[in-house]
Amino acid sequence: MLLKISGEALAGEAGFGIGPEAVGTFARELQEVHSHGCELALVVGGGNIFRGLTGSAFGVDRATGDYMGMLATVINSLALQNALEALGVPTRVLSAIDIQEVAEPYIRRRATRHLEKGRVVIFAAGTGNPYFSTDTAASLRAMEIGAQVILKATKVDGVYSADPKKDPRAVKYKDLSYIDVLNQGLKVMDSTAISLCMDNELPIIVFNLLTPGNISKAVGGQSIGTLVHAGPATGRTRGARRARS
Repeated sequence: MLLKISGEALAGEAGFGIGPEAVGTFARELQEVHSHGCELALVVGGGNIFRGLTGSAFGVDRATGDYMGMLATVINSLALQNALEALGVPTRVLSAIDIQEVAEPYIRRRATRHLEKGRVVIFAAGTGNPYFSTDTAASLRAMEIGAQVILKATKVDGVYSADPKKDPRAVKYKDLSYIDVLNQGLKVMDSTAISLCMDNELPIIVFNLLTPGNISKAVGGQSIGTLVHAGPATGRTRGARRARS
């Protein structure tokens, strides 16, 4: 399976940069998942260091800003690799941008071989192209390696009808179809990523990364967060129904 996490999750309480405690906690959870024999790949964002869209706001060319963001994902990937290997978890960083001194170049067959050998694979530098998000990179890489599911780790416990921090009437969905996400403009992943998953019927589980043990629960098949899939959605969670009433 492929786990997609935001760069902000690595920042910890500081809200920017790399928080050693946050990275260490996350690495220990991944170590537990890896110990169960799961073939695990990661895609991490770079928003804790730089976002291409943010750069555009102060005059950075969009393509240049996106490349800067890709390099930020490489920094995060190396931090995760270091934390995992300190725990004895074999790890490989594969970069879509050629940086041979610090990471292997991304080659699909090499990635699948690493997974077969029990190594955690971290895909860095997005797709290697500007104008594509790390969400799209996660969807693309997941299909290339034959992943069964994408685990989208966020700061909230699922997908809501609105921002729960701003709207107290926001309700949580237990599951959604890809079409529901696209039609309602829900912020699960960007539309390109959702369309890729829809075309290949690759399910997405959105859950809270900050809750201890949630990664293991998601990998173990427990019902947490929100499931986005090809079938018709069954609706909101019980708690959401009560909130609505």
